[in-house]
Amino acid sequence: MFPEITLATPTREDVRRMAEWLNDPEVSTVWYGVGDDGRPLHTTYIPEAILAGGPTEWDHVFSDENRTIFSVYNSDGEHIGEGQLLIEWPLLEARADLLIGRKDLWHHHFGTSALIGMLDHAFGPLGLHRVWVDVPEYNHPGLQMVQHVGFVVEGHLRKTHPKNNEWFDSTVLGLLAEEYPRRRAKLMEAIVI
Repeated sequence: MFPEITLATPTREDVRRMAEWLNDPEVSTVWYGVGDDGRPLHTTYIPEAILAGGPTEWDHVFSDENRTIFSVYNSDGEHIGEGQLLIEWPLLEARADLLIGRKDLWHHHFGTSALIGMLDHAFGPLGLHRVWVDVPEYNHPGLQMVQHVGFVVEGHLRKTHPKNNEWFDSTVLGLLAEEYPRRRAKLMEAIVI
């Protein structure tokens, strides 16, 4: 059975925790690595800058209709990760990013549960047509997870993710709104058995 999770609007404390998680090289490596300056990379916002900024900066990031950022909480109400949908409204699609920052919870299906919640939101209330992911070649667990949920390989990108001063290829996978109900039902059926 998949663990119970809740997706919620991030708080300042959640962003502070995200910054702490990203300062762990093992965590930042599965997210977006580090930049030339050695600082962890993050998409859509820099945690330290948001924490140092005021309400205008906060609203610019967390109230933008072109992105939905979720904090992931476990059933005990503990913040364990972050998910994002970066939306291209004209195409009715979004790129999904997901990080479980609590390493003690890796490989326990919290990522799968969070991804299902994000897809429910993308294909439900948002009414999107397609969700896609870009998984670096060194993130084998991430690739296995998205394929398990039903994402289909759509292409290969060359040298898109930095890690340890090297560039690595990645795989692009997508899932369509019309495919998702069947894939979701199959996943839920498998956990009941």
